[in-house]
Amino acid sequence: MAVIKYTDAELDLLARLMRAEAEGDGQLGMLLVGNVGVNRVRSGCLDFNDIRSLQDMVFQSPGGFEATTKPYFYQRARELDRNLARRVVNGERFTPGERSLWFFMPTGDCPAQWYNQWNTGRFKSHCFFSPTVQDCPNL
Repeated sequence: MAVIKYTDAELDLLARLMRAEAEGDGQLGMLLVGNVGVNRVRSGCLDFNDIRSLQDMVFQSPGGFEATTKPYFYQRARELDRNLARRVVNGERFTPGERSLWFFMPTGDCPAQWYNQWNTGRFKSHCFFSPTVQDCPNL
């Protein structure tokens, strides 16, 4: 059962975002990006108070994803991409993305904090950051 509501079109958006942001980090990297996206829809906190859907999350501005400005994001979702997206909307969580709301690709090591959010780990090229339970109790 899904942990957030979504349409087929929104599942495709999430699938395309996951591929465009993290295809180079393999399937687990894409799943981690999916965790961040689902967490943003579920959280109702911090920068994501007004995010109610995958559509809102993917195109949030300001604070959205750089991938949405690149042509690769606008290519059709593949079945593999959709299957990975289904896994995260159905509640699968992966370390270090279980509670993460942010990720980025640094040029060096992951900083301990990024915009006052704690580093929860790195997977290949991306560092992941999570809020405290006090800041986001719904995650």
